[in-house]
Amino acid sequence: LFCSIVAGRIPATIVDETETTLAFRDIAPVSPTHVLVIPKQHVASLDEAAAADPGIAADVISRCVHVAGLEGLSEGYRVVINNGDNGGQEVGHLHAHVLGGRAHSWPPG
Repeated sequence: LFCSIVAGRIPATIVDETETTLAFRDIAPVSPTHVLVIPKQHVASLDEAAAADPGIAADVISRCVHVAGLEGLSEGYRVVINNGDNGGQEVGHLHAHVLGGRAHSWPPG
């Protein structure tokens, strides 16, 4: 799914793009701001990225901070990376959720 978005075969509302990452609005937002940040290179999970090249995860996290700034989340925001089935990962491509625009409680669930 996300590789098709990177390739332009599936439309998305792009928020930010670099040579290595793409950020776009989630189609089922759980916060007023809900942006996904992905590496353009296909890696299935955070585990896979860390094993292959930790710089991939670093790029994604760095762009999360940038996207939060673009979205005006100066009051705070949450970054979530789900990893594996028990971690709640639903799409087999590393992605970080940038969530903001409301208060978030803990634990998340």
